[in-house]
Amino acid sequence: MSTDKKTKYVPCPNCREPAVFDPSNRYRPFCSERCKMIDLGDWASENYKIPDKNPPKDFDDMN
Repeated sequence: MSTDKKTKYVPCPNCREPAVFDPSNRYRPFCSERCKMIDLGDWASENYKIPDKNPPKDFDDMN
């Protein structure tokens, strides 16, 4: 069986190094477990936020 398929690389979302984007890379789209865990930690720490286009009118009262 011939494997003429080219390997696709994408920039790692964390460190920007090339990462193999293929099922053989168990951490894809990340380059390593370390970068994947850093990203997970950022989500858990709420460093990433998705803005709400229609925040509640009484938003100031929620604090």
